[in-house]
Amino acid sequence: MRSVLMMLSCAAVLAAGCSKQAPEAPQAAAPKPAGSAQLSRSHDENSYAEPEKVVIKDIALDLAIDFDKKQLSGSAVYTLDWKDNAAQQLLLDTRDLTIDKVEGSDKAGSWSELKYALAPADKIYGSKLTIETPQRNPQVRISYSTSPDASGLQWLTPEMTEGKQLPFMFSQSQAIHARSWVPLQDTPSVRFTYSAHITSRPDVMVLMSANSDPNAARDGDYEFKMEHPIPSYLLAIAAGDLVFKPLSERSGVWAEPSMVDKAASEFEDTEKMITTAEGLYGPYRWGRYDILVLPPSFPFGGMENPTMTFATPTVIVGDKSLVSLVAHELAHSWSGNLVTNASWKDIWLNEGFTTYVQGRITEALYGNEMAEMERQIDQTDLFNDLKGMSPEDQELALPPLTERDPDDALSQVAYVKGAWFLQFLEQRFGRAIFDPFLRGWFDDHAFQSANTDQFVAYLKKNLLPKSPNAVTEAELNAWLNEPGIPSFASKAQSRGFAITDTARIAWLGSHTLPSAQVTSEWNTQQWVNFLKNMPSTLSHEQLAQLDAAYHFTGTANGEIAMRWYPLTVRSGYAEANPEMQAFIERVGRRKLIMPIYDELVKTPEGLAMAQESFARAKPGYHPITTGSVQALLDKANAGK
Repeated sequence: MRSVLMMLSCAAVLAAGCSKQAPEAPQAAAPKPAGSAQLSRSHDENSYAEPEKVVIKDIALDLAIDFDKKQLSGSAVYTLDWKDNAAQQLLLDTRDLTIDKVEGSDKAGSWSELKYALAPADKIYGSKLTIETPQRNPQVRISYSTSPDASGLQWLTPEMTEGKQLPFMFSQSQAIHARSWVPLQDTPSVRFTYSAHITSRPDVMVLMSANSDPNAARDGDYEFKMEHPIPSYLLAIAAGDLVFKPLSERSGVWAEPSMVDKAASEFEDTEKMITTAEGLYGPYRWGRYDILVLPPSFPFGGMENPTMTFATPTVIVGDKSLVSLVAHELAHSWSGNLVTNASWKDIWLNEGFTTYVQGRITEALYGNEMAEMERQIDQTDLFNDLKGMSPEDQELALPPLTERDPDDALSQVAYVKGAWFLQFLEQRFGRAIFDPFLRGWFDDHAFQSANTDQFVAYLKKNLLPKSPNAVTEAELNAWLNEPGIPSFASKAQSRGFAITDTARIAWLGSHTLPSAQVTSEWNTQQWVNFLKNMPSTLSHEQLAQLDAAYHFTGTANGEIAMRWYPLTVRSGYAEANPEMQAFIERVGRRKLIMPIYDELVKTPEGLAMAQESFARAKPGYHPITTGSVQALLDKANAGK
């Protein structure tokens, strides 16, 4: 549980202009819309900020990394653009931060202390920081430090890393975790440039989502600058035993020494991906595109931080079968980073567009069949997910996420239904018309935030008139505002899956597995299809036969593991338990481990096993993963 930060109460503090923290007992109200913002789809109900009154244009960070304290401390200087001449307050989002001092500058550059108040913490949104600014200062400076339990930072001891020599720290700011390591307007509707001076112990390398220099010396003193305006969730930092290997003039891999060669080999097509995306959607505008391979505790597949994608090592399987993750994170350089959803209820504008662009990159480099396999897997998974969703969460344009954590509202709907909608438009209009339209969307809204209403208006102005009878208003509404997938949507169909489907059906009937000559040609996607369409349970003999032939138990391929281990749990195949527990204790990527935990908690024996593994794994899990697993275990225990 996040603690409420209490400010010191003493004469000296009050004399300096600091207001006393309110009592802890009453919980702070969640952010509420103000004035006309209530009518705008761009209003972000997940932030306390009031960007209609004032916006941050630039942040200058000066922070020290303390691995022993698991803490960042220092200051942030904000350059402000006041929109409302009557405004007298700056409202910022924070979570578990200790605020030491707040100062404001005047037009002459002189600094003086400002009154501020840190509200009690809301369990989702953290604490509103209210700064009194009657002079509408052009700059404000906040001195602060983070909590060791900051939700957006993970601190790893040397034993938790690949090399086991140096500690590691990395951030994960999306969706609303940036506020746990920088006080700011933590909303994607506000974009700012930033610079940073970071100090650390001299034996670790520090990187940020900015101009990280591949040739920078590892000396404990680093300077960064992001010249393009970005939203807060793209603010990122990492520090550890990191070395660089180039992939091209503008791209390369950062990783621990023992991982960097494997990563560079797996990601060697990155420059081809950049060039392909540029051919479709215009120039790559961020300078460098590097990939940072994080420890396996990273809770996501990848994070599209500008110039520096953070990636899970679980996609490095030796055959490039999972490099669509790089295509996806690269695609965000246009959809998400360049044009950003204005609030989290329109996350499909980021993830749906990106999944569509990812498919186009994959198709161009690895063929239509590979892209179609991935689309079919995604669409099948989406249909399964829809069965347990509320109708509102099945809509692309979500209703306001009032009092909801946007992390919990994110689902396959944003990714897969969003991409499917764009594929529908592509099919109706043809690529000769649709590709320039999509590029125009990126160009016309570059470095801006947008909402669904703006996209629909752009669609009606710039695409629909190209072929007035191609799409009806009812079809458009079915995609955007109705639950489920429209009945008229064309489903992906992979020829390669016909082979695995035939092999699975034949084996279930005859107990004869396909020949090694056949399966030796299968890629990860085909193995996934082979497993995911198995019956809900299999006999011990059937599982043992599969395991003896294909060695699923102990696989290093997380996409296979996340399908195999739930099947073994449901079927009572205890031989897989030790390797299954080792997998969920080693890997922190939520997509891969949550299906296994989901199955384990359904029986008393499985729940006990899940609790044992979680107790061992928790110190190495990211706070986001810890929260997800803990919530699942709590629910299971409550239902006993």
